[in-house]
Amino acid sequence: MVKFDLKPLSDSLLDFIPEGRSALLPALHAAQQLYGYIPEEAAHLIADSLKVPLADIYGVIDFYTLFFREPVGETVIHVCNDPACALAGSDTIMKVVNQKYMFNDSVENFRPQITIERAPCLGLCESAPAMLVQGKPAIGKNITNWEELITGGGSPPQPIVSGDIEFLTANCKNEHVTNLEVYVQGGGYSSLQYALSIPPAEIINQVKSSGLVGRGGAAFPTGVKWEGAARETDETKYVVCNGDEAEPGTFKDRILLEKDPHRILEGMIISAYAIGAKKGYFYIRGEYLIAYERIIQAIDDAKSANYLGKNILGTEFSFEIEVRRGAGAYICGEETALFESIEGKRGFPRVKPPFPTVSGLFGKPTVINNVETLANIPLILSIGVEAYRSIGTEKSPGPKLFCVSGDVQRPGLYEVPFGVSLHHLILDLAGGMKEGSTFHAALIGGAAGAFAGEDHLNVMLSFEDLRSHGLPLGSGVITVFDESRDMIDICHRLAHFFADESCGKCYPCQIGTKRQYEILSRINQNRIDPEDQQRLIDLAETMTDTSLCGLGQTAGSAIVSAMKLWPHLFKPQTVV
Repeated sequence: MVKFDLKPLSDSLLDFIPEGRSALLPALHAAQQLYGYIPEEAAHLIADSLKVPLADIYGVIDFYTLFFREPVGETVIHVCNDPACALAGSDTIMKVVNQKYMFNDSVENFRPQITIERAPCLGLCESAPAMLVQGKPAIGKNITNWEELITGGGSPPQPIVSGDIEFLTANCKNEHVTNLEVYVQGGGYSSLQYALSIPPAEIINQVKSSGLVGRGGAAFPTGVKWEGAARETDETKYVVCNGDEAEPGTFKDRILLEKDPHRILEGMIISAYAIGAKKGYFYIRGEYLIAYERIIQAIDDAKSANYLGKNILGTEFSFEIEVRRGAGAYICGEETALFESIEGKRGFPRVKPPFPTVSGLFGKPTVINNVETLANIPLILSIGVEAYRSIGTEKSPGPKLFCVSGDVQRPGLYEVPFGVSLHHLILDLAGGMKEGSTFHAALIGGAAGAFAGEDHLNVMLSFEDLRSHGLPLGSGVITVFDESRDMIDICHRLAHFFADESCGKCYPCQIGTKRQYEILSRINQNRIDPEDQQRLIDLAETMTDTSLCGLGQTAGSAIVSAMKLWPHLFKPQTVV
């Protein structure tokens, strides 16, 4: 029986004990970092130290895909199989990686101990086909030998960051902007200084007047959310940054976190001042290890310069931020599931109401915004409401980030004013289709979005115009497909994603996503029943009307849109 030296873990737990259960995820990450997985002895120690029932410890470990209860290889490789990576050959990469492992025979007859896992979107769509090697990004097509494989295959190429404007991405091409001094020289934290000189209510009024709405997909008015939390009289309030970007095809928040972390922190601090919060949490997707490390460094630097901590910039305002790293659960992008995760629980969504501004994290009034939303806050205060509203359209003001991937010449992150056409984004900015191919469709909004056909190329990318065409904006995902792509296979992959990611808390989603996947599996094998189309429509309607959260409510939207565009693909084929 293997014996573990628990002293290093015991020592690290001393920092977590005062926080109790809310420190469970950091404690589990610490244990896995030490031992490669979470052995039984470590689970018992964590349970005793944090006063959490052992059954709950195991419930949390089993809920999150990045935690392991059994020994794994010294090197853990995740191969992405989302639609963008599938288009780039991820299935072949998976086979090649497995073959390299099965048949590798080095000079010393040493076979590296490796665990290979298939993964949903890794947020590296612009560099598809993507992999994670020990949590660090690698490009699958660049792997040629074991040395590259177990060391990450080198750094992935720098993402393309371009567009018609540069407001939110102005710093993303500067390799040194993660440095606080460089950020401040470029005007960084001047919006915070301005905010601290005016009443909190005035900040909220400016954010409301700007027309900023959430950029994570829900599009709720940001100023209204802040106003609701500010109105609450509870002395304890929280601000939370949602950095759990996991929608297939999305990578904008990752680039902002890695390239311009102080901008996000500045927006978060201003939000805290506006609503009267003294504590904040930064929740970052478990797969975003580089972003996690850079945010921690940025927080340390901001503290040293008194942009965070006690009496910020000589005022009476004090604010602290804790960072939480997720552990592989798409559902934790839902705001209340994210709260549960911070509190050391499985990421199950809560019933609403009450809404977070009344009862959120730890039952206290909470404002939660995603990364791109918070990046807009310093911009609004620095250029003013009128100038901000001059960007975009009347009903969709401001800049917007779009993640473009798939069958285009230049996959990347593009910043544009709301109101440009889909044609401009795909065929002009992203360079058009790959050589020799023609446009067939675009999936807008990710797995929870909808397909747009050639007739939609002139649709304007604004909330109002997309809505009038039955298309969602979502978080700004555009995955492009040429005429050679098997759209049933794409729908099958989307169905598998939702069936795998459903948390299982509510039956409509738990059962509906499984039935949807089963039907698409049959259709993908050309075993189509004449009633399958109606079954898929009924499932989507039921999930939309009765699921607890957005995962189930949108799990069938892309598939229903595909049936509208290509109904013949879902009908039994006549054999001549």
